[in-house]
Amino acid sequence: MQQLLDIMRRLRDPDKGCPWDAKQDFSTIAPFTIEEAYEVADAIARGNMEDLKDELGDLLFQVVFHAQMASEQGSFDFNQVQQAICDKMIRRHPHVFADFQVEDADHQTRVWEDYKAEERKHRGEHSLMDGIPVGMAELQRSVKLQKRAAKAGFDWDSAEPVLDKFDEELLEMRAALDSGDRRAIEDELGDLLFVATNLARKLGIDPGGALRAGNAKFERRFRALEDTAGGQDGLQAMSIDEMETLWQAVKKLENEDQDQVDESS
Repeated sequence: MQQLLDIMRRLRDPDKGCPWDAKQDFSTIAPFTIEEAYEVADAIARGNMEDLKDELGDLLFQVVFHAQMASEQGSFDFNQVQQAICDKMIRRHPHVFADFQVEDADHQTRVWEDYKAEERKHRGEHSLMDGIPVGMAELQRSVKLQKRAAKAGFDWDSAEPVLDKFDEELLEMRAALDSGDRRAIEDELGDLLFVATNLARKLGIDPGGALRAGNAKFERRFRALEDTAGGQDGLQAMSIDEMETLWQAVKKLENEDQDQVDESS
């Protein structure tokens, strides 16, 4: 760890360091931090432990980068970052580091949220909506907002009424499209996506994970579509109806292959 900290300090040295690293600030590095977190998630999704090792190192480097910049301006250093997270983990796990008892993982989740709520109060935050980062990925932020509202009882009992709400929002989306009002269309699309995220939450499904799986499925099938059509040129020479027919054939073949895998397992 000390070697990594030393490397970071050297990179930031205005005279002997790297010109690119030396000129960065929090705002310019933040997008890279987010990108590295996604690359960690991607390595996990692919089950590639070698890539995961590398990506975790890249993510750790981002923490060190931010801590070095903060140290240069006298705000805090890496040791304080490290100590703060140690203190927080001990404080939020009294059932591990003290005498508090929890019944199970669900009980611990509720206790964890209670601790976080108490910490927000000490920071002067009083709304349930306080403390949800605006820079968070929007699907995750949507779930966070909904969970906070649910703590006050502002929630549906099951997924069924959420489906009804989705149908309602879909009708409003159609009406907005018919009106041609761009602002109304964007507004209704946001409502539709928000309800879809709420549905995922009520079903106990991570919407980001579901979308990643949907993206992967689309990419896989489109690549198969290209191959079947003879590449990009062959695909572009087809009509949309021909492509749709071929797309359905690709889906059918994929489903048949999956059925065979399921039977063999």
